[in-house]
Amino acid sequence: MLNPGEKDHRLVVGVASFGMSGRIFHMPLLTHHKAFRVKSVVERTGDGARTHYPGMRRVTSFDEMVNDPEIDLVVVNTPDPTHYTLAKQSLLAGKHTVVEKPFTQTVKQGRELIALAGKSGKQLCVFHNRRWDGDFLTLQNIVREERLGRLVEYEAHWDRYRNFIQPDTWKERSSAGAGLLYNLGSHLIDQALVLFGMPEALTAHLKAVRTSGEVDDWFEVRLHYGHVQVSLKSSYLVREPGPRYLLHGTLGSYVKYGIDPQEQALAQGGDPTVPDWGKEPEEWWGVLHTDQDGAGAVRRKMETVPGNYGAFYDSVYSSILNGTACAVRPEEALNVISIIAAAQQSNAQRRTVYVEPAEPFANQSRKGHPCA
Repeated sequence: MLNPGEKDHRLVVGVASFGMSGRIFHMPLLTHHKAFRVKSVVERTGDGARTHYPGMRRVTSFDEMVNDPEIDLVVVNTPDPTHYTLAKQSLLAGKHTVVEKPFTQTVKQGRELIALAGKSGKQLCVFHNRRWDGDFLTLQNIVREERLGRLVEYEAHWDRYRNFIQPDTWKERSSAGAGLLYNLGSHLIDQALVLFGMPEALTAHLKAVRTSGEVDDWFEVRLHYGHVQVSLKSSYLVREPGPRYLLHGTLGSYVKYGIDPQEQALAQGGDPTVPDWGKEPEEWWGVLHTDQDGAGAVRRKMETVPGNYGAFYDSVYSSILNGTACAVRPEEALNVISIIAAAQQSNAQRRTVYVEPAEPFANQSRKGHPCA
């Protein structure tokens, strides 16, 4: 809150949807951030935003919001098939733009948006918030510090249990370009690319395992590198989940169960600026079993680094204020889309396919460079 007589220097934000991502992620993160002021939210029906945030301006169309001259930043957090169209409209209107993951549905669309952002001089950032999950920050430290020696295998499993098809949602319709690979898969792929860069090739299997399902709700993607084996897997029919991450190296292993607590805390109205935000209970800390120090094998729980989704919007603000690159550059997000396209090709043709980065200059391994 501003002090009496203090000038408001915050960036003014418009949020394109008050759906799940708007309610749980973008609105709490933005409204608790001292550098932003959310002015308006698009809600075609209902008035949920003003119920949760009194004084918020409700608009009924994206056009009305994006044409507001006071808006500095637009958050495109609408259904996946609309990301390209609305992000393009936002950039053409001269707005800095955040796009919810997945960035676009095709590489061509993403390239067009990147070129448009460059031409307009506006920042374009993609909300791959799972880079700031505490468990992922922790395993980045393990890899960077070579606590397992030479890493030979990395597995990530993100599973859910939903054995029915949700009615009346674009997420269950093949015509909308939906599916688990785009949904959770985009996070898993992004994390792997942060750790290891672009793979040489990949092999993917996609399936619809639920009765009457139209879209893939199970996948396994193997990314082929010369130095490490990487497996990414997700399913909607896992009632008893196993480890979320498994890392194995020449000196030991790291095994992690459980889910980062930030999403649940935000859904319950938590304040992401309070002390100990994102701190995980000890019962969910991962197990590190290694003889890195040469004093014999040691098996112990390793404290999880606190997660911090707010760091994404710290980066957005800095990029707009200083012209620096966002923490999640659109070129990196476009490489995720390139991997998804290659995985779909691999599954359709039942073969391993070679992959090329969508943006060659973005094909730099970020191993050892944590996001925090």
